[in-house]
Amino acid sequence: MKYQEQLEQYIQEKERELIAATGRLVAVPSTKGEAQEGAPFGPGPRAALDEALKIAEEWGLTAANYDNYVGTIDVNDQETNLHILCHLDVVDPGSGWDTDPYELVEKDGMIYGRGVDDDKGPAMISLLAIRAIKDLNIPLKKNVRLILGTDEESGSGDIAYYYAREPFAEYTFSPDAEFPVINIEKGGYHPLISQQWADETALPRVMEFQGGIRINVVPPEARAVVLGLGFDDVEPMAEAASYTGVEFDVRNTLGGVEILAHGQNAHASTPDDGINANTALLELLSALPLAVTDSTRAIRNLHALFPHGDNHGKALGIAMEDEISHDLTLTLSLVTFTETGFEARFDARVPVCATKENCIDVCQAACAAKGFSCEGDMRPVHHTPAGSPFIQTLLKCYENYSGREGYCVAIGGGTYVHDIPGGVAFGAGNLDFDARLHAANERARISSMLMAAKIYAQAIVELCGEA
Repeated sequence: MKYQEQLEQYIQEKERELIAATGRLVAVPSTKGEAQEGAPFGPGPRAALDEALKIAEEWGLTAANYDNYVGTIDVNDQETNLHILCHLDVVDPGSGWDTDPYELVEKDGMIYGRGVDDDKGPAMISLLAIRAIKDLNIPLKKNVRLILGTDEESGSGDIAYYYAREPFAEYTFSPDAEFPVINIEKGGYHPLISQQWADETALPRVMEFQGGIRINVVPPEARAVVLGLGFDDVEPMAEAASYTGVEFDVRNTLGGVEILAHGQNAHASTPDDGINANTALLELLSALPLAVTDSTRAIRNLHALFPHGDNHGKALGIAMEDEISHDLTLTLSLVTFTETGFEARFDARVPVCATKENCIDVCQAACAAKGFSCEGDMRPVHHTPAGSPFIQTLLKCYENYSGREGYCVAIGGGTYVHDIPGGVAFGAGNLDFDARLHAANERARISSMLMAAKIYAQAIVELCGEA
């Protein structure tokens, strides 16, 4: 491929700079916070954006800031033919880290830290690819624009803001997943399930339940307060429930016990990789000798609809699959019980075969049968045909540098391109490597990062270069 030798040598020599730049971003805690003036998604994402644009300018690139929603980096002033979308916000670190999640650690050819894989590392990989094009004076007839967002993990309001002001490019890819090319992203169904009741006085009863940290994360922690039972009543049953894989911590508290459930977080699109603290705690609470009250019925009915280990919606009646996008996955992500009601949300990633009739209607009917309300629409599947010239060009670049076969993949996770016509996810990780996405000890392999930078630089040449 044209310019391959120059690109390979240039990027290989920038290994230490790539790692250092990634470390600078990892050091910025950039989970979403309360909106402030000049910081629409909180001070953390704003600080990460400032740092990334500073790195771009230090590398001699032209950067712009769209009101602190996104930053952009261009290679020239020609018509833009390619958008590369990365994000600088991250999910909460959670527990179980061996190192400080906000300090990049290098060990055995890998780097560790929150964001090294999702998506600060890929952002710097993409930036290095653009720098290589510019520093090597490779002629382009069109521009490539790197777009650095700050709200991908919480709704992508940043990208909506940008595209309300700027047109789509002919080609778009996001380094927010794995190679080769992800051309199908499942749809999403995240309804609100709820029920209300009057104040209760009967004992024993569940007074409080709080579980989950974010809709797209398998909940690693959950907590409940049960009135009218003591440590000796609950501890043996908590030990018996260890088969769930969750560790229960039972403590006496005023008038009852506090139960803490410790599971394992994971991305909601891959619930089998985590251990759901919410569903395990529901299982334990449902087994306790509670008074027959509205709150007790709600606990047991919610457990019946979302039994621990059911990550595909079988009990709810919406389990399904097809040959193109595979099976539906489901995570009961957020649960909040008070003394007068509850609210819960699940994150379902739905395949191409999902419809209102076989998913929404079925779920609503199952919830209504338990006395619950269920409200929410379904986000459609994103599908870019595998045979498009754009995808074929990306696959050719991947095959050339990786030595592996290129093909298209369907995923449950959603990326920045989900709502962008013709967009695909393209790296920067590999399907056979566990990056510990959204979990403790998130990591990236340095050699794979360098290979991705070479692939992206070559893709820029092929899509924006002179014929």
